[in-house]
Amino acid sequence: MTSSTPDNVLLNTENSHTSSVRYPVICIDGPSGAGKGTVTWRLAQVLGYQLLDSGALYRIVGLKAFEAGLISADASQPIDENAVLALTESLEIAFVPNNDSGRVDIIVNGQAVGEQVRNETVGGYASQIAVYPQVRQALLKLQQDMATRSGLVADGRDMGTVVFPDADVKVFLTASAEARAERRVTQLLDAGQTADFEAILATIKERDDRDENRSTAPSKPAADALLLDSSALNADAVYEQVKKHCQDKGVFFTS
Repeated sequence: MTSSTPDNVLLNTENSHTSSVRYPVICIDGPSGAGKGTVTWRLAQVLGYQLLDSGALYRIVGLKAFEAGLISADASQPIDENAVLALTESLEIAFVPNNDSGRVDIIVNGQAVGEQVRNETVGGYASQIAVYPQVRQALLKLQQDMATRSGLVADGRDMGTVVFPDADVKVFLTASAEARAERRVTQLLDAGQTADFEAILATIKERDDRDENRSTAPSKPAADALLLDSSALNADAVYEQVKKHCQDKGVFFTS
């Protein structure tokens, strides 16, 4: 399994202070809908760092496992971990920044899957396969290898606790389930789709419970992370607070 990275990444080694983190790493952890993707994208653009959407990796595997018949929408059904592992290791994955959309285009085995990967149903598939240690291990090296090539802003749930425990900056961005459900409803309506607030809220709560209580790498803030609740904050306010924290930790911004 491989991933691609931008050719014009600006390297910055001034804040590299551990042997396990060659270039600066900024971890933005927290539940889906808290605003991680927006602040991660903006930091990566301003700093010239690579961007890692770790949640997309699990969503990719979840989507492809569903398409292969290895998992179902019924999370109570048994899953063959070895089969999912073999599928994971066979995938060719590329993250391609798209400045026009402000998002990262996701290419899997030569096909764009961004819209599929980002829907709510696939988020549920991702949570199902994320509990398996072998699958997580297969994706762990891929993620860590990205930090050996350039500065990195990593968006996920266990970036600061498991994947990059020695990261230069750690942020745990959260928001109430209700606020996240409202944001998701707005996104869907803006995209011309229907949205059921109560159904989305129930899905978010179910996923939070699964992510926070799984035995392997549960979603939780690192001991040294900045805890930031975005329930009542807009994207600009979140960015400014995270930027200040990065600066306090020695990350240099030119703008």
